[in-house]
Amino acid sequence: MGQITAVSSSPTHSFGKPNRPAITLLAGLGVDGDAHSGTTVKHRSRVRRDPSQPNLRQVHLIHAELHDELTAAGFAVGPGQLGENVTTRGVDLLGLATGTRLRLGAEAVIEVTGLRNPCYQIDDFQPGVLKEVVGRDADGEIVRRAGVMAIVLVGGEVRPGDPIAVETPPEPHRPLAPV
Repeated sequence: MGQITAVSSSPTHSFGKPNRPAITLLAGLGVDGDAHSGTTVKHRSRVRRDPSQPNLRQVHLIHAELHDELTAAGFAVGPGQLGENVTTRGVDLLGLATGTRLRLGAEAVIEVTGLRNPCYQIDDFQPGVLKEVVGRDADGEIVRRAGVMAIVLVGGEVRPGDPIAVETPPEPHRPLAPV
């Protein structure tokens, strides 16, 4: 089991999100009061392409271990500053299969839809961070490390200190791809 270390939300399309004592997840919508909440896509670049797309990016999760790595590399990064709603510890988010369900706290259940595809705004936050969260593996394949995206299946209140239970989908597992 993992643990939630921070929760964050913002009613505006700002890059970072302020930490909150709790957030409420709404089934089929996302984080109550967050700019990215809704049944259809809310990320501005995706709205320009097709505003009727389903919102597979209702909740953004980043592992606190990434913050630790970025800090060790000389960057000052804390929970919510990379735009995530939920900061976790002890769950290999990037190693999850598409469709993995995460129980957050006592009630909320989310389903992982894919990888966050980070953009240039990360370098606007701090130059050089994009290179740290997007790279290439030994085979030349792109590796994205800026967290995962999910949809809300069952709503509920989520707060720092809440446990995270992982429910792996049936095999065959599909690896995460950008959404």
